[in-house]
Amino acid sequence: MSTPAIQWYPGHIAKAEQQLNQHLNKVDLVIEVRDARIPLATGHPRLQRWINGKQHLLVINRRDMVTKQAQQAWDQWFRQRGQTPWWCDAKAGTGVKQVQQAAIRAGEQLNERRRSRGMRPRPVRALTLGFPNVGKSALINRLVRQKVVDSARRAGVTRTLRWVRLGQSLDLLDAPGVLPPRLDDQQAALRLALCDDIGQAAYDGESVALAFITMLETMAPQAGAGISAGLLLQRYGIAPEQEQADPSAWLSAAAERHTSGQTERMAQRLLDDFRRQVLGPIALELP
Repeated sequence: MSTPAIQWYPGHIAKAEQQLNQHLNKVDLVIEVRDARIPLATGHPRLQRWINGKQHLLVINRRDMVTKQAQQAWDQWFRQRGQTPWWCDAKAGTGVKQVQQAAIRAGEQLNERRRSRGMRPRPVRALTLGFPNVGKSALINRLVRQKVVDSARRAGVTRTLRWVRLGQSLDLLDAPGVLPPRLDDQQAALRLALCDDIGQAAYDGESVALAFITMLETMAPQAGAGISAGLLLQRYGIAPEQEQADPSAWLSAAAERHTSGQTERMAQRLLDDFRRQVLGPIALELP
């Protein structure tokens, strides 16, 4: 079953990207934030153009939402490619101190080079960059230990660029989530929709839920995915068909049992349960 094409590039993102380009020459460090459930799908194709020789810190947020096995596999995958990932849960604060220390060390290296050129040290200017709703603003609030920018688990909360000072060593630029103008990889777009890392106007919730049911069945045998056998049966009392599974039949049966036959409501319930981790830690991408 094919899912209708998912595309989302609202005006505030286009405007923010224009402002972002104007600020890039002022930035020393790019702190890129990705979603641990989909670390590839939340990698922006223009990232290298934005880094352009600047220091780069890869932060993978929501480590609590995937299995330890998935985290370890991805950690090894990134390190084999010369990239050190910093894992955190910005909502709870775990791992944030290590991110801060890594950013400060990057600043010390920058200021050492400035001293060698006879220039005075100054706070490092760091840009927090990533797709919508991957946790950039939550990370900044944790780093400064107070709510200085709006943060919520939905796409499109941050709409303007804003500088925030972290002590005397780091200035952070909080930018709205950025997306490619066109999402050519529709499997990646589907994963963005599942993780709520794209605006709800971009997709049909029922179609995405049906694709999710199929994905759960397909990924269940993969070690590290975190999908237990019979997950849907255990949670909702309805088992997918064993032969030629029909996700729409499962959704209809689950809707009859839980949402008075309303499949749209049941689809939203399934998506919300995944996003709130009611179904347990699940990695939608594995290396």
